[in-house]
Amino acid sequence: MKIKLNLKPLAFMLLIMVMPLWSMAQTKNVISTHRVFPKIDKVSEFERALANHAQKYHSGDAAWRVFAIQTGPDMGGYQITEGPKTWESEDARGDLGAAHMEDCNKNVAIYLTDKQSAGYYEFIDSLSSVAIGDVTDKINITHVYPKMGQNDNVVLMIKRLQKTWEASGVSVAVYKSNSSGQFHYLIVTRYKEGLKEKTPGFRKPFKDVYEEVNGQGSYAQYQKDLAEYLEQSWSELLFVKKDLGSK
Repeated sequence: MKIKLNLKPLAFMLLIMVMPLWSMAQTKNVISTHRVFPKIDKVSEFERALANHAQKYHSGDAAWRVFAIQTGPDMGGYQITEGPKTWESEDARGDLGAAHMEDCNKNVAIYLTDKQSAGYYEFIDSLSSVAIGDVTDKINITHVYPKMGQNDNVVLMIKRLQKTWEASGVSVAVYKSNSSGQFHYLIVTRYKEGLKEKTPGFRKPFKDVYEEVNGQGSYAQYQKDLAEYLEQSWSELLFVKKDLGSK
């Protein structure tokens, strides 16, 4: 006797089971950054060449957002941010072809100094108060370096900060570095209303909100934790140059 199976319900159940795994594999949470520094007398030429290059060769997962670095040790430089993307798409990206590399080397790099840096960063949704794609034109990046062996404590610190950001209505995206020098976090404040958000009185004082959501005396402990768990941190302002990125 032959037994006839109805495979349609079985196939549907298998699809439901694998969908979460497929979704996880497809999560676009990786960005790459490349900081370059044009020769001081070639800024205009560099910007024209960079815009032409970005708009001709960079789209999809390889699309660019270009920032002018306004303050800090890298002031005068440009940060080219690519993504968000997956590690799988980065495997497939390669160098985007010979024509791309020739244009980059012959038409863009000729205006640059030798100074540059690059990195990969993974967005951490569970520590952020804003979605990865909810971007703004003006941002503050705080680079946070945990002491050796203190990363778990730093994550707890950021988690308490996240509660404060959410209570204050501050848009902050948190990233962790990956294979990019000394391990660190990027705490990226996205100014949806511009730099006026930095004005005293625009929001309730940080200390007051921190203690409201984390308990009485928590701010004093936060100050102690900074000294105990962090090796260093520093901040900078970056502004988007929309005309230089992908269209």
